[in-house]
Amino acid sequence: MDFLLEPLTYDFMQRALAVTVTAAIVCGVLSCWLVLIGWSLLGDAVSHAVLPGVVIAYLLGTPFAVGALVFGFAAVALIFLVRSTSRVKEDAAIGVVFTTLFALGIVLISVFPSQTDLGHILFGNLLGVNTADLVQVLGLGALTLAILVFKRRDLTLYAFDPTHANAIGLNPRALGALLLGLLALTVVVALQAVGVVLVVAMVIIPGATAYLLTDRFGRMLLISPAIAAASAVAGIYASYYLDTSSGGMVVLAMGVAFAIAYLFAPRQGVVVRMLRRAPVRRTGAPTDDVAASVT
Repeated sequence: MDFLLEPLTYDFMQRALAVTVTAAIVCGVLSCWLVLIGWSLLGDAVSHAVLPGVVIAYLLGTPFAVGALVFGFAAVALIFLVRSTSRVKEDAAIGVVFTTLFALGIVLISVFPSQTDLGHILFGNLLGVNTADLVQVLGLGALTLAILVFKRRDLTLYAFDPTHANAIGLNPRALGALLLGLLALTVVVALQAVGVVLVVAMVIIPGATAYLLTDRFGRMLLISPAIAAASAVAGIYASYYLDTSSGGMVVLAMGVAFAIAYLFAPRQGVVVRMLRRAPVRRTGAPTDDVAASVT
């Protein structure tokens, strides 16, 4: 019991846990739609493109969330502008926009190294979270989660079949824009926890893990945030006792959860599928490879 209670005797650990679990739950819910639609690369783009906005906000003394949101929405708008007004395809447009904006952020950090320490924007600063940061993350997280829950049916229909959504009176463009706006908000929420470089892990890995564990989207919406929250707690405790990077340990914990699901998921796990095939080979029944060679 002391193992669990000792870290909670410090205020900075309590704030770190609250911020990380909040970010993990919001990211876990949103990642279900990102994985389903195939927007993983877009999540990577938005998470990196907000860097110059955060740097400028710090330098101006305004909340970093404002700068991050402005550049997050600007990145999405630029990607769709380039894609819709040129022959450049979506993946190339995403790569061009996010690398350019990320480079701009790095340049800004190198230009103003002595005035403000902005290195923690890249890799997070969980143990340095103050009360104002905590309130900001809780507020944005609650807002994002409430919108996701309220619009979950429309967003799910849009993810599975945009044509059907349009046929029953929904606006696929508006739903896509809403999802992108929520992605920008979620990135801002998670930024404080793991930094720009690792945010993409929080918005992709939980959904991908849940996708291996269930075929039903409703269950996926419960499994994904549960895995994300459990990984967040495990990562924070591991970083406390191992004296390692908190954000890095949280993402590592999520990676371990994905590896376990990849190997041992009841229906999709690699090891489980191999064990199911083994008795068939022993009885002499034709395997898939044999059947394919015959045909």
